[in-house]
Amino acid sequence: VGINLTVIERASSIGKTPTIKRQAREFDCDVEFILDGDTFLESPNYIERCVQELYQGVGIASACGNILPMRPKDRHALAQTPEFKAWHGAAQFDDPHAKRGLLHGLWWWITNTYRECLYLFLQRFVYKGQMVFFGSITNPVGCAVAYRRKYIVDLFDKYEPIFGDDLTNSEDIFIGFALNNEGYRNIQLQDVLARSEEPEVQRLPRQVYLWSSSFLQSCYYFDGLMRTPFRTFKRMAKKRRDERAGVENLRQIKEQYRQPFGDKATQTYGRPVGWAMFLGALEKVGFPTALIILVALQMWEPLAVTVLAEMIVSLSVLFAVAKGQRFSMLLKGIIVMPVRYVLMVADTITMARFAIDLWITGNRKWRK
Repeated sequence: VGINLTVIERASSIGKTPTIKRQAREFDCDVEFILDGDTFLESPNYIERCVQELYQGVGIASACGNILPMRPKDRHALAQTPEFKAWHGAAQFDDPHAKRGLLHGLWWWITNTYRECLYLFLQRFVYKGQMVFFGSITNPVGCAVAYRRKYIVDLFDKYEPIFGDDLTNSEDIFIGFALNNEGYRNIQLQDVLARSEEPEVQRLPRQVYLWSSSFLQSCYYFDGLMRTPFRTFKRMAKKRRDERAGVENLRQIKEQYRQPFGDKATQTYGRPVGWAMFLGALEKVGFPTALIILVALQMWEPLAVTVLAEMIVSLSVLFAVAKGQRFSMLLKGIIVMPVRYVLMVADTITMARFAIDLWITGNRKWRK
């Protein structure tokens, strides 16, 4: 893409969170772009589009595109590009992933299929809905994301004295919550794509634990966002007062979804995107708990009806958003449904560990 790169090689890894912090503080550029080592940008203009969107409004703090799993055929297609061949320098690329073996290949296929269904559901339905209603998603997809560097510096200046580098079990989720808490926006673009390598299915529970626990931990830290539904009437009253006073006409910089900045506004009125976080936490805790209660009480008929209804709704949404591959995605969704429910029930272990940290051990050293 014609970008000059400076490579900094360390003797040992210092972790992603300290690296993001140091780069934000040591450089003077406007944008800090994060690209994980297991991710490649399938869209040549991915960085360009993310940076372009950051400049669309002062309230936009992060921008990312769509992320899908990296399949063997995607790796092969990447290896055939002139850019990759120029970097590799050999006549033929010997992909180590091609030597996984039949069993490991099957485990990887299961994860890729499950994640493809999940990512399409989230990015084309859940996140797209959040963008329409709130102008922001709960957190950016951290493997390929552009941040407004100044906001990241401010974030670490505020939270490093409190948490150090322990920004929950997944720093991307914490950063997304923190930016929303300040009134900034995390946006997702639908016209650019990156692909990320997924773990084999036997390692999937560990990764899901990190993501789920980080979401719960961030909900705990940013309780002002979680209280948004209970600030609805206060927020509506403020909106009416501002309309009568003509506050919107007094703004020198006008942008869509503009909100007052700062934690104080969040604590007083909440944020529109707080609804997504509140409902997400309610669903994450409530649905698996309900399934376990139905099993414990041996209420098999209500359990079957609940599971069937949930499957119909989720598969219908997946069918609707998977344009051009609806029937193949519907079949994949049915195939990986057992994996999805096993991971969903396993979330109860995550909730139990979070509760133990919260109320028994007092452990707050949450870090990936």
